[in-house]
Amino acid sequence: MTDQTINSTAAPAKDRKEDLYTATPAQLIWRRFSKHALAVISLWFLVILALCALFADMVAPYAPFEVQRLRTLAPPTGIHLFHEGKFVGPFVYGLSRERDAETARVIYETDPETVLPIRFFHQGDDYNFFGLFQSNIHLFGVDDRQQQINLLGTDDLGRDVFSRLMHGGRVTLSAGLIGVVFAFVLGLTLGSISGYFGGWIDNSIQRLMELIRSVPTIPLWMGLAAALPIAWDPIVVYVLITLILALIGWTHLARVVRGQFLAIRNEDYVMAARLAGATEYRIITKHMLPSMTSYIIAALTLAVPEMILGETALSFLGLGLRPPVVSWGVLLQDAQNLRSISLAPWLLSPGAAVVLTVLAFNFLGDGLRDAADPYGQ
Repeated sequence: MTDQTINSTAAPAKDRKEDLYTATPAQLIWRRFSKHALAVISLWFLVILALCALFADMVAPYAPFEVQRLRTLAPPTGIHLFHEGKFVGPFVYGLSRERDAETARVIYETDPETVLPIRFFHQGDDYNFFGLFQSNIHLFGVDDRQQQINLLGTDDLGRDVFSRLMHGGRVTLSAGLIGVVFAFVLGLTLGSISGYFGGWIDNSIQRLMELIRSVPTIPLWMGLAAALPIAWDPIVVYVLITLILALIGWTHLARVVRGQFLAIRNEDYVMAARLAGATEYRIITKHMLPSMTSYIIAALTLAVPEMILGETALSFLGLGLRPPVVSWGVLLQDAQNLRSISLAPWLLSPGAAVVLTVLAFNFLGDGLRDAADPYGQ
């Protein structure tokens, strides 16, 4: 009986070891990555955030520019499950609006007599679904047109902050991702060419990098903000800012890639590929760049939050995107314009979204770097 027990426990261990021998590189990376709890949680958070931004028109209960003059600076709406001790499902209470006679401030109080059930896939305002067709289906909402469900409250014009946060995430995240793609194409291309060929090509690329890195960014953005006409289409301004962020952000990656290429261009496997008649393009793309996979993955995931922080900071300072474009930086700038943020602290929710997103990308980058490192585990 004991021998059977030992054999039964040894067999799965042997099978797992054989699976490691036969697993593909992608499977090995996923196994190492799945052991990193923070990285897995961050991955799911970013996937959900990306889906919310992509389907912001449906996820947001209201249009980002819908103004409610009688619901300005309303506090976040609480979601309840029990009413008078009975389970009635998710619902919200209505809000009654009064004005303080002494301070003239609007005071909102919960009306326990008004119970508003939350309807999922609720019919609300019309919107264009990716420009393909008209739809009015929203993820959630309430039936009463005089009341609203404001998960993150409203701003000074009565616009729903949660809806604006979802639409702003679409702009901010896409600016970070698109900017990183352009920056990585430039960084990897010019860095690999500089490190592989050397000579006057290396000197020319290095002088270009030093010239770009020597340009002061704040005066540059101040000059661009003053030069850009206000009448320009917001899409044009968005593309221009994204491209400028990419043109400024590629130099660090290119310098590191150049250093790695200088260190490995005389390795045995590179010399063997060269003697076998492989072209320079194949040597760079098939032999040298794959040896830097762990660094490239980590740098990619860490460059996205840098782009996000850059767009948010510039828009917050008034040097980047401007209304009517909705981004997290623009929302923070709107919150800054209030006389006292203590009256509506929920307007700082875009800042919390930026912090959580940057942390998620950092944790994801750490997990991918450890998983892609062949010497990690």
